[in-house]
Amino acid sequence: MSGGKGGRMKLVEEIKLLRRGRDWRGRAPAPRSAQPWTEAPPSRSFQTEWARTPLANAARKVAFDGVLRTLTWSQTRPEIHGADILDEVKGPVVFVANHSSHLDTPIILGSLPARLRSRTAVAAAADYFFDARWRAVATALTFNAFPIERRGSGGALDLASELLQDGWSLLIYPEGTRSTDGWARRFRMGASLLCREYGVPAVPLVLRGTYQAMPRGGFWPKKGRPVVSVRYGKPLDPGADESTSAFNARLEDELGRLWVEHDEDWWTSLHAPDRRRAPRGPEASEWRRKWESTRPEAPRSPHHKVWRRR
Repeated sequence: MSGGKGGRMKLVEEIKLLRRGRDWRGRAPAPRSAQPWTEAPPSRSFQTEWARTPLANAARKVAFDGVLRTLTWSQTRPEIHGADILDEVKGPVVFVANHSSHLDTPIILGSLPARLRSRTAVAAAADYFFDARWRAVATALTFNAFPIERRGSGGALDLASELLQDGWSLLIYPEGTRSTDGWARRFRMGASLLCREYGVPAVPLVLRGTYQAMPRGGFWPKKGRPVVSVRYGKPLDPGADESTSAFNARLEDELGRLWVEHDEDWWTSLHAPDRRRAPRGPEASEWRRKWESTRPEAPRSPHHKVWRRR
């Protein structure tokens, strides 16, 4: 009897949680694939100004530089290409990258010079990283992250706009979420809109090997210190009469060129007939796409890094 009563009490508690829109872990009960077709829960604002105070900056230097970057570099073999381009970047800028792994953000931030990293804020999905207070605090402190609504609410870019006007650079993943198969998807317009509205350049960059090292659903890099690569492109400025969609297409084209440059060489990337298509992968079944995207990255020689870029 007591066991039955205890089971009923647990069931009642679970029902109460579900009525509040959360399960026992504090997460939304609907799978993310179904959430676009469900009514969006009311947005719960989480203030992140504190994460950019001098005290928080000092704590982040310990948490990221002293712990997370060291840990990431010990579990993977990062290769940084085009780092010389960053020498002329003064900021603020919008860093634009493909996204397929939780490794992406620590790899990108760890590859930036300290002067840029200390003034870069990361756009993070409000419904994932800011849906529980403990995760929101950890994300904001460690990555200087701020919440952005993926459902495209009217105020989704308000905080990003304020940060740019205050002189902060931004790291934005225009796909809106991590890739499910390692290949890039079409860019949303948010990053391009910010660049055009505030006259700041976009710095495109390509990540390779992060999906193979720690795909979606993984929480620790695979054994053997897999190679992961970051390849930076030159900053792109929106033209005076260029529309947001045209600039967005130019950003996608440059990301595709960097993708081809990584696989082939700089000269080939300039003459590839459909550069924008390259990051989207083969038109094949899901297993074949995942198989192609999980091929291990081969280490590049220093000679390879020099002659393939001008």
